[in-house]
Amino acid sequence: MSVSRSRAVARVATAAASAAAVVALTATSALAHVEVESDDARALATNVTVAFTGEAESGTAGLTKVQVVLPEGIAPGDVALAGAPAGWTFTATGDGYTVGGPALAVGQDVVHKITIRQLPNTDEVVFKTLETYGDGHIDRWIELPQNGVEPAHPAPVLRLAPASPGATSLPPSTASPSTGPTDTAAAGTAAPSVSPAAAGDGGGSSPALPLAVGIVVLAAAAAGGWWWRRGRGRDSAG
Repeated sequence: MSVSRSRAVARVATAAASAAAVVALTATSALAHVEVESDDARALATNVTVAFTGEAESGTAGLTKVQVVLPEGIAPGDVALAGAPAGWTFTATGDGYTVGGPALAVGQDVVHKITIRQLPNTDEVVFKTLETYGDGHIDRWIELPQNGVEPAHPAPVLRLAPASPGATSLPPSTASPSTGPTDTAAAGTAAPSVSPAAAGDGGGSSPALPLAVGIVVLAAAAAGGWWWRRGRGRDSAG
């Protein structure tokens, strides 16, 4: 291989490496998500505290509200607020709840806890979650794996151990949904349920990121092709 051809190949490799680096950085930013954990993650466990940590993604606005859609087997009336940022309040919705209040500092993750009367008798529960920022942007963490592939904006999943021996389901609750403090003005208007249209949107990272990655990759490919053709022209002239 001639010197000019070697240089052309090296330049193509450099351009490809740069594009790959951009893709890697973009993928890292998309890893931010909502995590869920519990002090007693067992099927049919009662009076269970479940904690959610929503990672802040915006570099310009703070989080103001979190909406959670409860899975089948957990009714809004079976949930009570156990902890939230200062000034945030809890509001029950038809299929879950919202917790919100004054905007957090930019980049600050939001942590809140709920108490669930009883977990369902299953091996996992999914809590589709929407995060709202002070500028109105919404991150939708509502996607489920498809064919074993992890989605870009996964819904929080709490995996449950088998029920303890002798554990049984409690009778349906007759309690009204707990709304926490009576002053719910800080929580704002409850967000609507997650519709099929919203689920299809995926929401999460800005759509500008995939576009930027595509532009960089195309530019790298074009540059590599130009250097390769130039190298061939030099070889032919030689």
